[in-house]
Amino acid sequence: MSTATSIRQPARITRKLRGTPASDGAGVKLTRVIGGPQLEMLDPFLLLDEFGTDRAEDYLAGFPDHPHRGFETVTYMLDGRMRHRDNHGNEGLLTSGSVQWMTAGRGLVHSEMPEQQEGRMRGFQLWVNLPAKDKMVEPRYQEFAPEQIPVATPAQGVEVKVIAGAVGEVKGPIAQPATEPTYLDIVLQPQAAWETGLAEGHNAFAYAYEGGLTVGEGEDARPLEAQELAVLGGGDALTLRAGRAGARLILIAGRPTREPVARYGPFVMNTREEVMQAFVDYQEGRF
Repeated sequence: MSTATSIRQPARITRKLRGTPASDGAGVKLTRVIGGPQLEMLDPFLLLDEFGTDRAEDYLAGFPDHPHRGFETVTYMLDGRMRHRDNHGNEGLLTSGSVQWMTAGRGLVHSEMPEQQEGRMRGFQLWVNLPAKDKMVEPRYQEFAPEQIPVATPAQGVEVKVIAGAVGEVKGPIAQPATEPTYLDIVLQPQAAWETGLAEGHNAFAYAYEGGLTVGEGEDARPLEAQELAVLGGGDALTLRAGRAGARLILIAGRPTREPVARYGPFVMNTREEVMQAFVDYQEGRF
Protein backbone atom coordinates (compact mmCIF):
# COMPACT_ATOMS: atom_id res chain seq x y z
CA MET A 1 0.00 0.00 0.00
CA SER A 2 1.58 3.28 -1.10
CA THR A 3 1.22 6.56 0.76
CA ALA A 4 0.93 9.80 -1.19
CA THR A 5 3.49 12.43 -0.28
CA SER A 6 2.44 16.07 -0.45
CA ILE A 7 4.88 18.34 -2.27
CA ARG A 8 5.33 21.70 -0.63
CA GLN A 9 4.81 24.63 -2.96
CA PRO A 10 6.94 27.75 -2.50
CA ALA A 11 5.12 30.83 -1.24
CA ARG A 12 5.89 34.23 -2.74
CA ILE A 13 5.08 37.90 -2.39
CA THR A 14 1.85 38.64 -4.24
CA ARG A 15 1.73 42.31 -3.27
CA LYS A 16 3.93 44.86 -1.48
CA LEU A 17 3.00 48.15 0.11
CA ARG A 18 4.14 50.78 2.57
CA GLY A 19 2.04 52.21 5.37
CA THR A 20 0.87 55.80 5.55
CA PRO A 21 1.29 58.31 8.40
CA ALA A 22 -1.75 58.49 10.68
CA SER A 23 -2.77 59.43 14.19
CA ASP A 24 -5.15 57.76 16.61
CA GLY A 25 -6.30 58.01 20.18
CA ALA A 26 -5.62 61.52 21.48
CA GLY A 27 -3.14 62.23 18.72
CA VAL A 28 -0.60 59.41 18.89
CA LYS A 29 1.47 59.40 15.70
CA LEU A 30 1.80 56.06 13.94
CA THR A 31 2.04 54.32 10.57
CA ARG A 32 -1.11 52.57 9.30
CA VAL A 33 -0.16 49.55 7.23
CA ILE A 34 -3.44 47.60 7.07
CA GLY A 35 -6.72 49.46 7.40
CA GLY A 36 -5.92 52.30 5.03
CA PRO A 37 -6.65 53.04 1.37
CA GLN A 38 -3.88 50.75 0.07
CA LEU A 39 -5.07 47.65 1.92
CA GLU A 40 -8.41 47.97 3.67
CA MET A 41 -8.18 44.51 5.23
CA LEU A 42 -6.65 41.08 4.76
CA ASP A 43 -9.30 38.78 6.19
CA PRO A 44 -9.28 38.21 9.19
CA PHE A 45 -6.87 41.14 9.77
CA LEU A 46 -8.60 44.51 9.92
CA LEU A 47 -5.76 46.82 10.90
CA LEU A 48 -2.02 46.89 11.51
CA ASP A 49 -0.43 49.98 13.03
CA GLU A 50 3.27 50.41 13.69
CA PHE A 51 4.23 52.98 16.29
CA GLY A 52 7.79 53.97 17.02
CA THR A 53 9.26 57.24 18.19
CA ASP A 54 11.73 58.75 20.63
CA ARG A 55 9.66 61.95 20.79
CA ALA A 56 7.46 61.91 23.88
CA GLU A 57 5.09 64.46 22.35
CA ASP A 58 4.21 61.86 19.69
CA TYR A 59 2.82 59.36 22.21
CA LEU A 60 2.16 60.99 25.61
CA ALA A 61 -1.52 61.71 24.91
CA GLY A 62 -2.10 57.96 24.59
CA PHE A 63 -5.41 56.27 23.90
CA PRO A 64 -8.00 57.44 26.46
CA ASP A 65 -11.27 55.55 27.06
CA HIS A 66 -12.71 54.15 23.84
CA PRO A 67 -15.15 51.28 23.11
CA HIS A 68 -14.64 48.07 21.14
CA ARG A 69 -17.05 45.37 19.96
CA GLY A 70 -16.86 42.41 17.62
CA PHE A 71 -13.12 41.84 17.17
CA GLU A 72 -9.76 41.46 18.92
CA THR A 73 -6.87 43.86 19.46
CA VAL A 74 -3.31 42.60 19.73
CA THR A 75 -0.70 44.93 21.22
CA TYR A 76 2.94 43.88 20.94
CA MET A 77 5.39 46.16 22.71
CA LEU A 78 8.94 46.22 21.40
CA ASP A 79 10.00 49.15 23.60
CA GLY A 80 8.24 51.17 26.27
CA ARG A 81 5.58 50.87 28.96
CA MET A 82 1.82 51.11 28.43
CA ARG A 83 -0.87 50.89 31.13
CA HIS A 84 -4.25 49.48 30.10
CA ARG A 85 -7.56 49.63 31.96
CA ASP A 86 -11.16 48.77 31.10
CA ASN A 87 -14.62 49.31 32.55
CA HIS A 88 -14.78 45.70 33.76
CA GLY A 89 -12.05 46.34 36.33
CA ASN A 90 -9.19 44.78 34.36
CA GLU A 91 -5.83 46.54 34.49
CA GLY A 92 -2.27 45.69 33.53
CA LEU A 93 1.10 47.05 32.45
CA LEU A 94 2.59 46.20 29.08
CA THR A 95 6.39 46.41 29.11
CA SER A 96 9.08 45.91 26.46
CA GLY A 97 8.61 42.52 24.81
CA SER A 98 5.15 41.83 26.22
CA VAL A 99 1.95 40.98 24.34
CA GLN A 100 -1.71 41.59 25.05
CA TRP A 101 -4.36 39.76 23.01
CA MET A 102 -7.70 41.31 23.94
CA THR A 103 -10.97 39.76 22.82
CA ALA A 104 -13.45 42.65 22.96
CA GLY A 105 -16.40 40.39 22.13
CA ARG A 106 -19.75 41.90 23.16
CA GLY A 107 -18.10 45.11 24.23
CA LEU A 108 -15.93 46.99 26.67
CA VAL A 109 -14.50 50.47 27.19
CA HIS A 110 -10.74 50.42 27.19
CA SER A 111 -7.80 52.80 27.60
CA GLU A 112 -4.08 52.46 26.84
CA MET A 113 -1.88 55.17 28.30
CA PRO A 114 1.92 55.50 28.26
CA GLU A 115 3.56 54.98 31.63
CA GLN A 116 6.69 56.92 30.72
CA GLN A 117 7.50 60.58 30.18
CA GLU A 118 10.52 60.08 27.92
CA GLY A 119 12.36 57.42 25.94
CA ARG A 120 11.38 55.18 23.07
CA MET A 121 7.88 53.81 22.53
CA ARG A 122 7.74 51.18 19.79
CA GLY A 123 5.49 48.32 18.82
CA PHE A 124 2.50 47.12 16.83
CA GLN A 125 -1.24 46.96 17.18
CA LEU A 126 -3.15 44.41 15.13
CA TRP A 127 -6.92 44.06 14.86
CA VAL A 128 -8.27 40.57 14.21
CA ASN A 129 -11.87 40.00 13.18
CA LEU A 130 -14.11 37.52 14.97
CA PRO A 131 -16.63 35.31 13.16
CA ALA A 132 -20.31 36.08 13.70
CA LYS A 133 -20.71 33.27 16.23
CA ASP A 134 -18.04 34.81 18.48
CA LYS A 135 -18.73 38.52 18.14
CA MET A 136 -20.83 38.70 21.31
CA VAL A 137 -18.70 36.51 23.59
CA GLU A 138 -17.64 37.80 26.99
CA PRO A 139 -14.53 40.00 26.81
CA ARG A 140 -11.25 38.40 27.88
CA TYR A 141 -7.50 39.01 27.89
CA GLN A 142 -4.50 36.88 27.11
CA GLU A 143 -1.53 38.84 28.42
CA PHE A 144 2.04 37.61 28.55
CA ALA A 145 5.28 39.12 29.86
CA PRO A 146 8.38 38.72 27.68
CA GLU A 147 9.72 35.81 29.73
CA GLN A 148 6.48 33.91 29.01
CA ILE A 149 6.95 34.07 25.23
CA PRO A 150 9.08 31.15 24.02
CA VAL A 151 11.95 31.58 21.58
CA ALA A 152 12.81 29.07 18.85
CA THR A 153 16.14 28.79 17.00
CA PRO A 154 15.12 26.77 13.94
CA ALA A 155 18.23 27.52 11.86
CA GLN A 156 21.66 29.03 12.26
CA GLY A 157 21.40 32.78 12.70
CA VAL A 158 17.62 32.65 13.13
CA GLU A 159 15.71 33.47 16.33
CA VAL A 160 11.92 33.43 16.49
CA LYS A 161 9.69 34.68 19.31
CA VAL A 162 6.58 32.50 19.04
CA ILE A 163 3.63 34.59 20.17
CA ALA A 164 0.94 32.47 18.49
CA GLY A 165 1.21 29.29 16.43
CA ALA A 166 4.22 27.01 16.48
CA VAL A 167 7.76 26.71 15.17
CA GLY A 168 8.69 23.04 15.33
CA GLU A 169 7.96 21.90 18.87
CA VAL A 170 7.91 25.46 20.24
CA LYS A 171 4.34 26.69 20.69
CA GLY A 172 3.21 30.22 21.43
CA PRO A 173 1.04 31.00 24.48
CA ILE A 174 -1.83 32.64 22.56
CA ALA A 175 -4.82 30.42 21.72
CA GLN A 176 -7.74 31.47 19.50
CA PRO A 177 -9.59 28.60 17.80
CA ALA A 178 -11.72 30.99 15.74
CA THR A 179 -8.86 32.10 13.48
CA GLU A 180 -5.96 29.81 14.52
CA PRO A 181 -3.48 32.69 14.28
CA THR A 182 0.25 32.62 13.77
CA TYR A 183 2.25 35.58 15.12
CA LEU A 184 6.04 35.34 14.93
CA ASP A 185 8.71 37.97 15.61
CA ILE A 186 11.73 36.88 13.57
CA VAL A 187 15.36 37.98 13.83
CA LEU A 188 17.63 37.01 10.93
CA GLN A 189 21.35 37.55 11.27
CA PRO A 190 23.18 38.82 8.14
CA GLN A 191 22.75 36.34 5.24
CA ALA A 192 20.83 33.88 7.45
CA ALA A 193 18.03 31.90 5.77
CA TRP A 194 15.02 29.96 7.02
CA GLU A 195 12.18 28.04 5.42
CA THR A 196 8.93 27.78 7.34
CA GLY A 197 5.46 26.47 6.59
CA LEU A 198 2.25 28.42 6.12
CA ALA A 199 -1.10 26.87 7.06
CA GLU A 200 -3.23 25.96 4.06
CA GLY A 201 -6.13 28.32 3.50
CA HIS A 202 -4.81 31.00 5.86
CA ASN A 203 -4.09 34.56 4.77
CA ALA A 204 -0.55 35.62 5.64
CA PHE A 205 1.70 38.65 5.54
CA ALA A 206 5.22 39.63 6.53
CA TYR A 207 6.21 43.09 7.71
CA ALA A 208 9.88 44.03 7.91
CA TYR A 209 10.69 46.61 10.57
CA GLU A 210 14.50 46.55 10.54
CA GLY A 211 17.02 45.74 7.83
CA GLY A 212 16.04 43.95 4.65
CA LEU A 213 15.55 40.46 3.24
CA THR A 214 14.35 38.48 0.26
CA VAL A 215 11.13 36.48 0.38
CA GLY A 216 10.56 33.43 -1.82
CA GLU A 217 12.75 31.11 -3.85
CA GLY A 218 14.50 31.31 -7.22
CA GLU A 219 12.82 33.51 -9.80
CA ASP A 220 10.00 34.29 -7.35
CA ALA A 221 12.37 35.77 -4.72
CA ARG A 222 11.63 39.45 -4.14
CA PRO A 223 13.21 41.99 -1.78
CA LEU A 224 11.40 43.26 1.30
CA GLU A 225 12.79 46.40 2.90
CA ALA A 226 12.13 47.94 6.31
CA GLN A 227 8.62 49.38 6.67
CA GLU A 228 7.29 47.30 3.78
CA LEU A 229 4.45 44.79 4.08
CA ALA A 230 4.32 41.71 1.85
CA VAL A 231 1.05 39.89 1.25
CA LEU A 232 1.99 36.23 0.81
CA GLY A 233 0.46 33.56 -1.40
CA GLY A 234 1.04 30.85 -3.96
CA GLY A 235 2.18 28.08 -1.64
CA ASP A 236 2.83 26.75 1.83
CA ALA A 237 6.65 26.87 2.06
CA LEU A 238 8.02 30.32 2.80
CA THR A 239 11.74 31.08 2.42
CA LEU A 240 13.25 34.11 4.15
CA ARG A 241 16.83 35.22 3.53
CA ALA A 242 18.41 38.25 5.22
CA GLY A 243 20.59 40.77 3.47
CA ARG A 244 23.97 42.04 4.60
CA ALA A 245 22.55 44.02 7.52
CA GLY A 246 20.27 41.27 8.81
CA ALA A 247 16.55 41.74 9.31
CA ARG A 248 13.73 41.81 11.82
CA LEU A 249 10.17 41.13 10.78
CA ILE A 250 6.82 39.93 11.98
CA LEU A 251 5.10 37.05 10.18
CA ILE A 252 1.37 36.84 10.79
CA ALA A 253 -1.28 34.47 9.42
CA GLY A 254 -4.83 33.47 10.25
CA ARG A 255 -7.87 31.64 8.97
CA PRO A 256 -10.23 34.08 7.20
CA THR A 257 -13.82 34.40 8.40
CA ARG A 258 -15.18 34.83 4.83
CA GLU A 259 -18.14 36.76 6.24
CA PRO A 260 -19.56 40.21 5.48
CA VAL A 261 -17.83 43.03 7.37
CA ALA A 262 -19.76 46.07 8.60
CA ARG A 263 -17.25 48.41 10.20
CA TYR A 264 -17.47 51.81 11.77
CA GLY A 265 -14.66 53.03 13.98
CA PRO A 266 -14.32 50.75 17.01
CA PHE A 267 -17.22 48.45 16.06
CA VAL A 268 -16.81 45.57 13.59
CA MET A 269 -19.93 43.52 12.96
CA ASN A 270 -21.55 41.66 10.05
CA THR A 271 -24.39 44.07 9.23
CA ARG A 272 -25.05 47.80 9.39
CA GLU A 273 -27.92 47.14 11.81
CA GLU A 274 -25.56 45.40 14.22
CA VAL A 275 -23.18 48.36 14.10
CA MET A 276 -26.07 50.74 14.86
CA GLN A 277 -27.08 48.53 17.78
CA ALA A 278 -23.51 48.68 19.07
CA PHE A 279 -23.73 52.50 19.13
CA VAL A 280 -27.02 52.32 21.05
CA ASP A 281 -25.67 49.79 23.54
CA TYR A 282 -22.55 51.87 24.13
CA GLN A 283 -24.49 55.10 24.60
CA GLU A 284 -26.87 53.41 27.02
CA GLY A 285 -24.03 51.98 29.10
CA ARG A 286 -24.50 48.33 28.22
CA PHE A 287 -20.82 47.67 27.49
